[in-house]
Amino acid sequence: MRSRPALFESDLTRQRIATGAGTFDAIATGPVTGRKVLLLHGVPECGIEWRHQLRALAAHGYRAVAPDLRGYSPGVRPKQVDGYRLEHAVQDVREIADALGWKRFDLVGHDWGAVVAWIAAARYPLRIRTLTAVSAPHPGALAQALRTDPDQQRRWSFLDHLRTPGVAERELLADDAAQLRAGWPSTIAPERVNQYVRRLTEPGALTAALNWYRANPLTTETFRPVSVPTRFLWGEDDRVIGPEAAQTTAGWATGPYWFEVMPGVGHFVPEEAAEQTTLHLLDHLATY
Repeated sequence: MRSRPALFESDLTRQRIATGAGTFDAIATGPVTGRKVLLLHGVPECGIEWRHQLRALAAHGYRAVAPDLRGYSPGVRPKQVDGYRLEHAVQDVREIADALGWKRFDLVGHDWGAVVAWIAAARYPLRIRTLTAVSAPHPGALAQALRTDPDQQRRWSFLDHLRTPGVAERELLADDAAQLRAGWPSTIAPERVNQYVRRLTEPGALTAALNWYRANPLTTETFRPVSVPTRFLWGEDDRVIGPEAAQTTAGWATGPYWFEVMPGVGHFVPEEAAEQTTLHLLDHLATY
């Protein structure tokens, strides 16, 4: 049974969502009778990265929930690397919606949360009304770029050190997590970075976050196209995802599709360009 939400940052509430995989921590806001929106965060953030969008959604009458994904929620933190395969995370989306009593909902995702959202939207088109993907392209487009595009291969190779168990954790947490902190752009407030770092220094949390990379090579998997109305936001200054993967994502969308390039914005779009992201999200939802 879900516990009673507690007040959090005045207009947001904490919520616990019990599923077959375990209990997810989440942030919720907006009228319970409003149109439902589920927001999936990226690595290495947590649900609070959507705080700007959550508040705007609530103000427009939506019921919005942003869970801390598996590994970030202590109640869903498998010890085995295989526990972080995308198939499990996609199943989490369905189980979270079931636990919330949502028959149909809009799905939003950033980074790895967007990868999960792409797959979930392809798998559950009768339940997911619209998809808003941020930063991460369709995994099929990314997988192809990783096989054939030297630029994307170079960008992805910078993440190779994250896949070495134990070594990556020690390096990232050394000197008060200096290397970990350096991963966020200066546009994100230090107090927010401190909040993320505190979460990642919980026992097992950083290993869980890194296991998303270790469990999902992407290039060996088969993906389906997405048919639901989709809007994809990509920062032109993204150092992880190159233009090839971003541009070829259109070939993986068989329904209405909008691709927005955001100049001067890097990988952490929901926070680097919070207002723009929110406006795009609201416009997409209002359109469908």
